[in-house]
Amino acid sequence: MPRPNAPHRADDVTSAESSLHFVDAAPFCEADRAAVYRAIETRRDVRNEFLPDPIAPEVLRRLLEAAHRAPSVGFMQPWNFVVVREEAVRRRIHGAFERANAAAARLFAGETGEAYRALKLQGLLEAPVHLTVTCDRDRCGPVVLGRTQDPAMDLYSCVCAVQNLWLAARAEGIGVGWVSILEKSDLRTILGIPEEIEIVAHLCLGRVARLHSSPELEQRRWRSRLALDDLVFEGGWGRRATEGA
Repeated sequence: MPRPNAPHRADDVTSAESSLHFVDAAPFCEADRAAVYRAIETRRDVRNEFLPDPIAPEVLRRLLEAAHRAPSVGFMQPWNFVVVREEAVRRRIHGAFERANAAAARLFAGETGEAYRALKLQGLLEAPVHLTVTCDRDRCGPVVLGRTQDPAMDLYSCVCAVQNLWLAARAEGIGVGWVSILEKSDLRTILGIPEEIEIVAHLCLGRVARLHSSPELEQRRWRSRLALDDLVFEGGWGRRATEGA
């Protein structure tokens, strides 16, 4: 057998073809299908609703397994997961957020600026667990199947891992908040992440007793949900689908 990530020979591929296994691709039963769509529709970016209760180790393991099952370009699985529980470290990350948020607030003027400053945009101190998702872009060397024309595919793969984790967390009663108002250089320093490793996401995780019935920013009138029909083109850019088709 070839070494992991080593170039495959044609006869290796032919041999592997004969040993492929498949599973049934029938649609889920109605209850299972409804559960998947419910997780998608009720997933929220949590900031205020975290409970102080710890996350059970077996639950966190299931969430990480869900993330690790995400699709990845060339099956390179470029992610790593940095789990942070220590309060002192979480407080350092919160301090980094405070600095970044102050800089961000200056970009919004007038009433928009006032509305921005009234928002709570993180739960870094309330959430008992932080999770930083990273991308090792060199994990499979410089040439990766599927990344040859779009070098960002490995980053997209890590975002898929985040979404997998987020939906699994919803099913487990775990809230997730993605904190994007952070300087990556601060996270590198605090968590000791090497320069060659790309930081994709910093997440807050914790149990929740309730969730907003619709996105909080929508309820606070920051933005409204766009109509799907305005976003779907048929056969080319700008072409609306024929009504009734």
